[in-house]
Amino acid sequence: MDIRRTRPERVFLVGVELKSRNGADVRDLLEELGELATTAGGEVIGEGIQKLDSLSPATFIGKGKAEEFASFCKRNDVDTVIFDDELSPAQSRNLEKMFNCKILDRTALILDIFAQRARTREGKLQIELAQLQHLLPRLTRFWGHLSRQSGGIGMRGGEGESQLEADRRKVQERIDRISRDLDLVRRRRETQRAGRQRSQWPLASIVGYTNAGKSTLLNALTGADVLARDILFATLDPTTRRLKLPTNQNVLLTDTVGFIRKLPHGLVEAFKATLEEVVQADLLLHVVDVSHPQAEEQIAAVNAVLAEIGAGEKPTIMVFNKIDRAGIAAMMARLKEKYPHAVEVSAKTGEGIPPLLAETGTQLRPKREFLELRIPHERSEVIARLHKVGQVIERRYNGKTARFKARIPPHHHDEFAAFIAKAE
Repeated sequence: MDIRRTRPERVFLVGVELKSRNGADVRDLLEELGELATTAGGEVIGEGIQKLDSLSPATFIGKGKAEEFASFCKRNDVDTVIFDDELSPAQSRNLEKMFNCKILDRTALILDIFAQRARTREGKLQIELAQLQHLLPRLTRFWGHLSRQSGGIGMRGGEGESQLEADRRKVQERIDRISRDLDLVRRRRETQRAGRQRSQWPLASIVGYTNAGKSTLLNALTGADVLARDILFATLDPTTRRLKLPTNQNVLLTDTVGFIRKLPHGLVEAFKATLEEVVQADLLLHVVDVSHPQAEEQIAAVNAVLAEIGAGEKPTIMVFNKIDRAGIAAMMARLKEKYPHAVEVSAKTGEGIPPLLAETGTQLRPKREFLELRIPHERSEVIARLHKVGQVIERRYNGKTARFKARIPPHHHDEFAAFIAKAE
């Protein structure tokens, strides 16, 4: 019986502390790498950090340290060694020879987790595209041992196509096919978005670091039942729900994939069809886990991805989540100094949700038109319609007509044009 098949994959983690990096940041990133490895189904057996002036082009870390780590891995029956930075194809090959086991980097690990989490066809296509793009330059380590195919009819004049070249061609063909499929997905999304925009409902997107509580917040705001668990990347596929604000305004609220430090660029590219929901949004709710010691670094990581996809200048409400947890006073003080207009909530308990709804309504208010209306009492259907689609600020029923001050979406203007007493 093969014990390896019945136990979790045994993992060793490797980080590098360069002169340009803070030691505490390296330690926190390695802890996060351990969480990622556990999320992927691994068991962390050990870890190592090397201080370096510069990275080795051949082995990433120094040869002596690599041999030391390799000896530890052999003694402890380690299956996989994961580096916290992206490795070049040459570095991966050289390290595999030294460690004699599977070598992964942070990018490959994140891609593996995304592959496990994807549920929709779109999500699976996006992940496969990112994985293949990551794999393509690394194919030599899988096929380098194979001999070239012999020539033949139609192949005269050379030794023929190597297995490596054939496989690269197949991978590239699959990449092209997936890219075409995702273009169709993108066009369908644009059609759906155009349909939603015809209703003139504003769009808001929840963004934030993975495990900050985005899905829990969506559930608390809209009564949705999106999976919300205390794990990294619990949900990948976007979920959109209608949110009715206290101002009687309807908003389409979308929960998006969580971001993370060192998020692979290829993954951002692959998820552009999904992330267009963020780019098209009228308002972003940036959820921050204030109980996390690296909350400020997580904010910076999210802002970097938003800038990369062209959403860095969007109107944003900073939402400080998990205020029900203990030991957050120091972090809250620092964050409130930097973001004085942030809203503090606990998506889990519901604390702070009313102020968040009020602030969301305030941010989206310019989309409404202020009107003073005079509606005959017998036109009860018009009065009922006004209360349904508008925010009634003031009402008076004495006199020959009922008088209202209200804010209504601009696309409803024609419905009430005949009853306008004075417009501002």
